[in-house]
Amino acid sequence: MRIPVLFEDNHLLAVVKPPGIPSQEDETGDPDMLTLLKADLKERHNKPGNVFLGLVHRLDRPVGGAMLFAKTSKAASRLSEAVRSRSFGKSYICVVQGTPPEREARLRHYIRKDQKRNQVTVLEAPAQDAKDASLDYFVAASSNNRSLVAVRLHTGRPHQIRAQMAYIGCPLVGDQKYGSAKGSTGFSSIALWSASISVPHPVTKEEMLFQSLPEVADAWSWWQPGQIQDAARYYLK
Repeated sequence: MRIPVLFEDNHLLAVVKPPGIPSQEDETGDPDMLTLLKADLKERHNKPGNVFLGLVHRLDRPVGGAMLFAKTSKAASRLSEAVRSRSFGKSYICVVQGTPPEREARLRHYIRKDQKRNQVTVLEAPAQDAKDASLDYFVAASSNNRSLVAVRLHTGRPHQIRAQMAYIGCPLVGDQKYGSAKGSTGFSSIALWSASISVPHPVTKEEMLFQSLPEVADAWSWWQPGQIQDAARYYLK
């Protein structure tokens, strides 16, 4: 499988993750992004031996879009620090059921993960084993009891967008784990897309921006291409 490449130099590899592929190897044994990209790098660059590729951040298996990897251990360390210091910017677009209560708002909650069920619980107040979760959202368009929403993450908790949007009564279309109506669609993935990543280059310090838009299919086909583009660019202003 060829993964679309957005950018590549000696330190970084930015790609478009197709929905349905795990970010890294899991218990299913299905092909994952790390393994596929290492094989691709080895072939394209005729590299002998093992290929280093650092996983900087993750996207849930059913989510597609921009994803960034480190090609050296130094880049991996510096990008991981950017994630910790929150200078690693991530914005998404999603389609939700219903309309959020405010057109634009910041959601602040606490998220606790159940490892056995691979599911999180959203809490209003601090609690044992729960971590703070914060995001901004903007409703770019609404029609037929569904909304196209831009999201900017401030924290990168597991299933954060999916769980927080469901908590305010607007689960992502196709996301049955967090409350999307069963049988409402025949879509193969949830309506969530990694639209952009911004981060200082680990060596040159230049501000890098990587962008991706979903194919106009499934829930994305409910909106005009211009609406999707505007939503994806909203937090790049």
